[in-house]
Amino acid sequence: MSRELAVTVMVAVAVLILLAMLFAWRARLRRNSGLVAPLGVPEHAEVQSRHEVLYVATTRHDQSLERLAIRPLAYRARGEAALTDRGLALSLDGSPTVFISADRLVSVDRATVTIDRVVEPGGLVRIVWRIDDETTVDSYLRFTGDPRVAITELQRLCAAPETGESE
Repeated sequence: MSRELAVTVMVAVAVLILLAMLFAWRARLRRNSGLVAPLGVPEHAEVQSRHEVLYVATTRHDQSLERLAIRPLAYRARGEAALTDRGLALSLDGSPTVFISADRLVSVDRATVTIDRVVEPGGLVRIVWRIDDETTVDSYLRFTGDPRVAITELQRLCAAPETGESE
């Protein structure tokens, strides 16, 4: 086999692999198109604290290797997590603000592993929340500073009883 033929075969294989990756990602986007992240912050939400974060991924609950392509949470991004008295607002670069209200929050803890990311023990913050009445998901954030205060505030929001007040 000549050198030119070998290079041509390698390039063709690389293109086929890239095309397979593209089609697989588009299929995942179609499969998850029914799941929609809640957008927009309530009008009278008071910001308690702001934290710089790296949004890593959203996965099926307790399946940290099964990524969900929920727009605008489909891709990793830098951004800000604003903890309010009504929930968590995620403002990620280039995306509309996702707001997870306190009544959707299930739990908050630390994690070490999720799809395409392994960090030091407890280096990720896992936020378990309900995207709709039947579907619980896990979203993973990496805080640039110490996340203990944010975790405590989020756990308090998870434990807050429903007041019955309308927003």
